Amino acid sequence: MGSIKDGANYAPSSKVAPVIGRGEFQYAAAFLDHGHIVGQCNGLRDAGATLKWVYDPDPERVARFCLKFPLVQVAKSFDEILQDPLVQLVTSAAVPNQRAAIGCQVMKSGKHYFTDKSPFTSLRQLEEVRKVILATGRKYMVYYAERLHNDAAWIAGDLIGEGAIGKVLQVVNLAPHRLAQETRPSWFMNKSCYGGILTDIGSHQVEQFLSYANCSDATINFARAENIYHQDSPGLQDFGELSMIGSNGASFYTRVDWFSPEGLRTWGDGRTFVLGTNGTIEIRKYIDIAREAPASKLFIANADGEQEIDCLGRSGFPFFGKFILDCVNGTELAMTQAHALKAAELSMRAQDLADYKPK
Repeated sequence: MGSIKDGANYAPSSKVAPVIGRGEFQYAAAFLDHGHIVGQCNGLRDAGATLKWVYDPDPERVARFCLKFPLVQVAKSFDEILQDPLVQLVTSAAVPNQRAAIGCQVMKSGKHYFTDKSPFTSLRQLEEVRKVILATGRKYMVYYAERLHNDAAWIAGDLIGEGAIGKVLQVVNLAPHRLAQETRPSWFMNKSCYGGILTDIGSHQVEQFLSYANCSDATINFARAENIYHQDSPGLQDFGELSMIGSNGASFYTRVDWFSPEGLRTWGDGRTFVLGTNGTIEIRKYIDIAREAPASKLFIANADGEQEIDCLGRSGFPFFGKFILDCVNGTELAMTQAHALKAAELSMRAQDLADYKPK
């Protein structure tokens, strides 16, 4: 799983029945700039996909990756992966401002693309990707791990979908992260590379709102992104917040930050609060503070009473199996393309609003 104190290298895994036979769905990993690549590969492998290739220009990163996935072949170039007709998907965790260009290369080669969030750093990149999706018919899917690779967050979605708390009226997400500044690469402190805190961490939060509230779009009410405390790293934004109203009237607020205290046993005390017409849900994603760590807990109150549900290890992370089958069958059961792109679009629009300084 990786250290629960280190969000960059937190990589969940699960034991589930594979959705496909060994070797029937082959994929490659390329551009390993962020540690999330291990979680991406864990999810695909656990669901039955076969990791064939790895590529990165840095041999040290490749060597570390091969320790975790010893059966993988090392590609001499990215083109070697793109030219392999047996590879159906490329997964990547490149520097964020490079993810769109890599994805376009992948889709033009006839393969699907699965990128770490944030999938873009500008609306111009998003529009180019939309054109390539239409031209190629390939998928550009995003690893929104805070929902897709978290037991309580996934199970909450199931309960909401079953009507356990009625119609969702509001979602509130609190997403503190540990900075661990000494371990971060230089691009992490360069806003032109990561796009800003709302584009980056915020994309997770917007995706959860759209999913839980079952809405396809939203209007941004307010957005703020600042460097409050880390003046030694002027390119870092360490605090952000935003508010939206969904296309179906549901409201949303999130706070994202790099202020997880050192004494916290996990990299962040991520919480989600969902208000419905017939009940409420609280999700404690990674820690039940002062009690359990790691933890993945869900608290629900509705007409049936109050319940605490221990979710850790119980979801099986169904997104990955569904996504593999979507790639094979041309379906959209794991996540629609429109949803994946809209979450990124709204987070970038919020970032643009926060960054706007009137003259």
